[in-house]
Amino acid sequence: MRVVLNVIWLVFCGLWLALGYLLAAVVCFILIITIPFGIASLRMANFALWPFGRRLVDRPGAGDASLIGNVLWILFAGWWLALGHLTTGIALCLTIIGIPLGLANFKLIPVSLMPLGKEIVDSDSRVFI
Repeated sequence: MRVVLNVIWLVFCGLWLALGYLLAAVVCFILIITIPFGIASLRMANFALWPFGRRLVDRPGAGDASLIGNVLWILFAGWWLALGHLTTGIALCLTIIGIPLGLANFKLIPVSLMPLGKEIVDSDSRVFI
């Protein structure tokens, strides 16, 4: 079932959302000092391409630096990526078939706002903190 949902996701919204994250990563890499933001953006692009069967968890040991980085991320890139998820989620929820995909988009909004200090794991794996 995960594969079917991921393929539908990829066709209807995953590719476009991943391209948004890739654009943010390229801008971050060009500015050199924001390379950690670019790496986080690439991680989120990967997650936006194939989200079903994976989840995000807090990374142990992420401290104040990721909090400060997340605030900067929200100001410069996170708000428009979250807006992309919101717009796509609303559009998908207009059809009955798209409702699960729209809800998945809404679940990605907090992650698009604060990607630092997170890691992607399989849904089946257990994380002990």
